[in-house]
Amino acid sequence: MKIGVSTYSLYKALQSGEMDIFGVIDWVADQGAEHVEIVPMGFELAGDFELAEKIHQKARSRGLEVSNYAIGANFLTDSVEAYQQEIARVKGEVDIAARLGVKKMRHDVAKSDDTSIANFNRELGRMTEACQEIADYAQTFGITTSIENHGYFVQHSDRVQTLIQAVNRPNFLTTLDVGNFMCVDENPVAAVKNNLPYASMVHVKDFYLRPSYQNPGSGWFQTTQGNYLRGAIVGHGDIDMREVLRTVKHSGFDGYISIEFEGMEECKAGTLIGLQNVKRLWDDIQ
Repeated sequence: MKIGVSTYSLYKALQSGEMDIFGVIDWVADQGAEHVEIVPMGFELAGDFELAEKIHQKARSRGLEVSNYAIGANFLTDSVEAYQQEIARVKGEVDIAARLGVKKMRHDVAKSDDTSIANFNRELGRMTEACQEIADYAQTFGITTSIENHGYFVQHSDRVQTLIQAVNRPNFLTTLDVGNFMCVDENPVAAVKNNLPYASMVHVKDFYLRPSYQNPGSGWFQTTQGNYLRGAIVGHGDIDMREVLRTVKHSGFDGYISIEFEGMEECKAGTLIGLQNVKRLWDDIQ
């Protein structure tokens, strides 16, 4: 098991120009992380093989593994042509993943205003075929692709499993985010237990939770059932993080654990405290 940091955690610093991606890698290494996960937010990477190779080299020079490459995608397009174009675009991102030196890549699958199970069932075939084609292409590089539980449409643990089983490829799994289940009002501990056997890697994220009748105001967003969430420093929020991590540890999971921070606090401080909390909790679990 290796604990590291997603560059998404430092998005505010990247967006403001305070740091570039190489500065983020330096910072992550300086905090004692074992790997860095690349999420191209706050910088552009698509189609830039040279930058991807430089990121790989920079991480290696700082003793970091590049664990995963995570991108967006949406296969629920309005036309067959657009569907094929999106598949081709994501295959191009697989090429970037190969230049980064990763063996794991997360791509999104779908966005829809209709998040009902009926619509999910209607669209399952299109999503499955796209994921199969991309997974087969990624296999030529020895890369495992995955879907993360986010975006409301394919976020519930059972929907994630349904897609994985439909795709039926050994190199298509899930990037398991322990916090994102809350967006669809699913208990994180139960959902983690449900999907952990399918995890290619684990994102550790935390949220504050308030019920639908207690609108906390700005800075919060709503779940599918109208409850309120706000990003928290890992270990400070309302997720039973000790039990989540105990579940992961006792499962024998031996892959990458990636810290994600999306709270209101200064991003470097929030990320570092979360990293320290996860290390401490992990070491305390018997």
